[in-house]
Parts: sequence; C-alpha cells; structure tokens
Amino acid sequence: MNVLSDLRDGERRVTQRVGSWHSSWARRVLSAAETAAERTRLWCAVALALGACGGGRGREAAVTGLAGMTVAELASNAVVKPLCQRRRPPREWFDGRHVDDRPDSSSFPSGHTAAAVGFTAGVALVRPRVGVILAAPAAAVAAGRVYSGAHYPSDVVIGSVIGAASAAFVRAALFGAPFTSAPSRRQGSAADPG
Repeated sequence: MNVLSDLRDGERRVTQRVGSWHSSWARRVLSAAETAAERTRLWCAVALALGACGGGRGREAAVTGLAGMTVAELASNAVVKPLCQRRRPPREWFDGRHVDDRPDSSSFPSGHTAAAVGFTAGVALVRPRVGVILAAPAAAVAAGRVYSGAHYPSDVVIGSVIGAASAAFVRAALFGAPFTSAPSRRQGSAADPG
C-alpha cells in the first residue's frame, strides 16, 4: 500500500509543479499547441500537406497517421475512459489559475495525447524525419493537458502508450509490418520477373 500511496503523492507533486508554471513562454506554447490540436485540426492539416506534397510515401504516411489517430481516439475515449472513471485533478492544485474549462468525462486516459501520439507515431513509421518534427507539437499537447488541469501525468503517459500501440497496430494491419515500409509495387521478386 505504501508504494501506491507514494505513486499518488509523486503524481500530485508533478501535477502541481506543472500546473504552477508561470512562464509566459510555456503558457503561450502549450496553449497554442492545444488550440491547434483541438478536434484534431493540426493532425488533419499535416495529413493534407503530406498527401498533397509527399508523393506516394507522403500519402502512405498520411493514411497511417490518420488511421493511428482514429484507432487511438476510439480506444481511449470509447473503451478505456468508460471503464476507468477518474476525476479530473483538483482545481486548488493549479495555483489560483482558472481551470474551469475542462471536460466532464473521465480523466483517464488523455484522449488528446492518444490522438497526438497515434498520428505522430503512424507518420514516423513511414516518414521518420517528419515524425521527429511532429514529436515537438505532440509533446506540447501532452504537457498542455497537465498544465491546463485536464489530466494527471499518468493519464498522459497511458494516452501515449495507447497512441503508439494504435499506430503499430494500424501499420501492421494496413501494410503487414509495423516497423518496415511496404515493398514498392514496382519491385519484383526473383520468382516474379514482371
């Protein structure tokens, strides 16, 4: 029981520490990332850009990212949240900031984080360099969910796990292997000369 109590106490301290950030830079960056990612707008815009400008690999990355995001959102919001009812962090932990604009649904897990990581990991499995670039806004979304008072750090961690697992699942389901690109249709095998 001591371990569980220590974990809860540690999570409370981390949540309060993140919630009490007074940096105007952090507030602007986290708020901008959260606004851009609201209703998956940022990820859909990136998918459109990849599909329009990235050629075949860009379209593949866009499809994998969007599918990973969709599976992650369904898993987190429609499956795990109803099973694990958890209250949002107490308002008094946020150093006098107003944290009234929070969803009424379960805090666990973070659906925003699951979607962000699901998209980013899906893209990264096809276009690793683009995935590295997308990791920054995905991390900002995750940190912003704690900063805004909507989630505990463990909600964000499990949301990230759901997102990464969803991307790997989708990649395997769509293309047969999560960590390798699909063979080009133009490539023939030794047995198939044509």
